[in-house]
Order: sequence, then structure tokens, then C-alpha cells
Amino acid sequence: MKRQRRSFSPEFKHDSASLVVDQGYSMTEASRAVDVHENTLRKWVRQLEAERGGSTPKSKALTPEQQRIQELEARVNRLEREKTILKKATALLMSDDLKSTR
Repeated sequence: MKRQRRSFSPEFKHDSASLVVDQGYSMTEASRAVDVHENTLRKWVRQLEAERGGSTPKSKALTPEQQRIQELEARVNRLEREKTILKKATALLMSDDLKSTR
């Protein structure tokens, strides 16, 4: 029988990776303690170390600072798209206005 795929919150991933990074647990000990595969925990540890090094991950961030950065980047992207739409709408309205005044 196939094991059902589990999902973990960013807080759980952060706490699990902190066991290795901050508290000195071995990868094997920590993976047994939190009941995840060692390779999964290794990936979380690499991501946590990268985030603490200042890089923003492509996946869901583990640290609160990186989560905030991702939220702000998403907001900037949305605002840029809205600005582009408004520019196009303004240009369209201006061209219609010029046609009607002639």
C-alpha cells in the first residue's frame, strides 16, 4: 500500500531544521525525532541555511524575514501588473478622446 503524501507547515520545517542547525542534533537523530525522511530534513536544513545567508527561496520560506520578503515581492509584482494595465487603459482612453474631438 502506498503511503499518503504529508504536508508540513513552514513553522514545522523551520523548527525541524533548527534542531540540526542550532541545537546540534545529527541529521539521523533529528529526522527520527520529527518522523520525516532524512533527505527531506536535509533539504529543509539547506533551505534554512540559505535563507539565513540572505537568499530568498523559490519555494515557501521558512524564516519570518524571508516570508515577509516573499509577501512584499508578490505585492510589488501585483502592483506592477496593475500599473501596466492602467497605462494601457489611459493610452486607450486618450486615443479615443483624440478621435472624438476631431
